[in-house]
Amino acid sequence: MTPRKTRDHKISREATKLVHGGSLRSDFQETSEALFLTQGYLYDTMEAAEARFKGDDPGFIYSRYSNPTVAMFEHRMALLEGAEAARATASGMAAVTAALMGQLRAGDHIVAARALFGSCLYVVEELLPRFGVESTLVDGTDLAQWRAAMRPNTKTLFLESPTNPTLEIIDIAGVAEIAREHGATLVVDNVFATPLMQHPLKLGADCVVYSATKHIDGQGRTLGGVILASEAFIAAHIHTLLRQTGPSLSPFNAWVMLKSLETLPLRVAAQTRSAEKIADFLSEHPRVERTLYPGRSDHPQHALAKRQMKGGGTLVTFEVKGGKPAAFKFANALSIIGISNNLGDAKSLVTHPATTTHQRLKPEARARLGIGDGMIRLSVGLEDVEDLIEDLDQAFGALEAGKRRAAE
Repeated sequence: MTPRKTRDHKISREATKLVHGGSLRSDFQETSEALFLTQGYLYDTMEAAEARFKGDDPGFIYSRYSNPTVAMFEHRMALLEGAEAARATASGMAAVTAALMGQLRAGDHIVAARALFGSCLYVVEELLPRFGVESTLVDGTDLAQWRAAMRPNTKTLFLESPTNPTLEIIDIAGVAEIAREHGATLVVDNVFATPLMQHPLKLGADCVVYSATKHIDGQGRTLGGVILASEAFIAAHIHTLLRQTGPSLSPFNAWVMLKSLETLPLRVAAQTRSAEKIADFLSEHPRVERTLYPGRSDHPQHALAKRQMKGGGTLVTFEVKGGKPAAFKFANALSIIGISNNLGDAKSLVTHPATTTHQRLKPEARARLGIGDGMIRLSVGLEDVEDLIEDLDQAFGALEAGKRRAAE
């Protein structure tokens, strides 16, 4: 069967790209993307195999290298992101690790924002130094700190924006300019913003990474990651590393994510609308110390968020008065909203960063990042927003009831 490719040049708008982009159809002309569960591929002759391995004949060799279903996912993500090339990985952390390690060698230096997901901090602070790569952490919102941290051997800069879990916004264009001035690259973890609400490549980043486990799947089913950049960046830093070390995305997971991409704009738009309403509710609640949501005017970097994002996103972070005991009691009283460290799901989820995603950090490090013991991160799902607000309200009510009982 000879694959027939969709004519991507006729696809110009976002939602259409997410339904049709990069499709490969067999001679059966299936409407749904085909799932190629195969490890290897046959060649008509030994000469054909030789040509394929030498790169003289394009095609698939082995599914650790590439696979038709995975290739469709990569192509569709590249179209969405506006990138020349993409490479899929088995998880978001595989994408982050490959994007950094593919560039860095012993004697190099990396500068990263201090506000990172716990596993990303591990890669920067502990893993890379084992291989002779020095690292410096900075306050990501302070461009002066980025400039001061640069060295002659600085090869790459790394950040996420909005950050996990405090939803800080970092000036991607400003950091990209600093990277260019010093001949370094910039890698941006764009998972919280999603590829719909923020476009780091257009802001000057060299590489964008995602945990496709989050909004891209969006329904809590599969793990996956993706690296997006120019053809030159992928060829120089990513292609051979992935091919030889094998953090491959399963074709089945790629197929699931292809189907999920079709509804990504609908899901993210609905989740964002609900997140806006929930952030307003939380900001006025007497049991909440503070609410962090980039779409609200009281967010510390609201003006920057409006400049580089198309919306406030699907996550809301808030601080429950009373520290860890109150945060735990509140979360345990929720009935619709689940407790999980995942995010970007169709189901609304809360987590307590100080004891989950950032529990490896010492208390003083968490305090420096603004992660208090009462902090809750809420990933808003697709439930009716009024049901979610009522669930949050009754959980706060359980706190009040417990306080009254304790006083009696």
